[in-house]
Amino acid sequence: MTIVPAIDLKDGKCVRLFKGDFETAHQVADDPLEVVRAFSEAGARYVHMVDLDGARSGERKNEMIIRAVAERSGLRVELGGGIRGMRDIEMLDAMGVWRFVIGSAAVSDPGFVAEAVRRYGERIAVGVDAKDGYVRVSGWTEDSGFHYLSFAASMEDLGVKTLIFTDIETDGTLSGPPLSRLRALREKLSCRLIASGGVGKLSDVRAVREAGMDGLIIGKAYYANTIDLKEALAVAGEQEE
Repeated sequence: MTIVPAIDLKDGKCVRLFKGDFETAHQVADDPLEVVRAFSEAGARYVHMVDLDGARSGERKNEMIIRAVAERSGLRVELGGGIRGMRDIEMLDAMGVWRFVIGSAAVSDPGFVAEAVRRYGERIAVGVDAKDGYVRVSGWTEDSGFHYLSFAASMEDLGVKTLIFTDIETDGTLSGPPLSRLRALREKLSCRLIASGGVGKLSDVRAVREAGMDGLIIGKAYYANTIDLKEALAVAGEQEE
């Protein structure tokens, strides 16, 4: 299982949220490049970045940081937040981003997802961000009305090879991952699944791996020092190239 440490960006700062609430944003590191350097030194091969400003307003306030990480970190950058059309993907591609995570736009415009998959193949991922089992959009502020399982299946049917499932109720809580929902996804889908939300200790990493996930995003647990990244990588096993 591949471990993907995370950086959330807001107003050029590295922050974390609690259950996706923008009002809870607090800075967790001074220099995103230093954070990413530490990820690399621990043995990570990927970094998951979320442009929170892009997610909420579509405004790219963090372009310089994203570009610097893509060009200088040596890690593959997986980025989500505010990707609403092909122009956004083309811009991020030119910045060196490796995988593009489509969120709200996948709900409102599945045709965009289909086109993106045709052009970029496995570099396209879709974020399935759910609260109480239903997909949320617009920076997690609105209920789409779609159940996470049916929505995830519809994305797989469009040819999406990677889905990132975030359980909003556990995100940033360190209270444990939503294992029953992860197992339900694994039973229903054959595509690559990356879990996010709730992981707070090494036993959670092991449990997510045993639930059949292909990847795990680690965010707050790293910054709160409840998980050592090098140890998490060892528990997860072989890392995807």
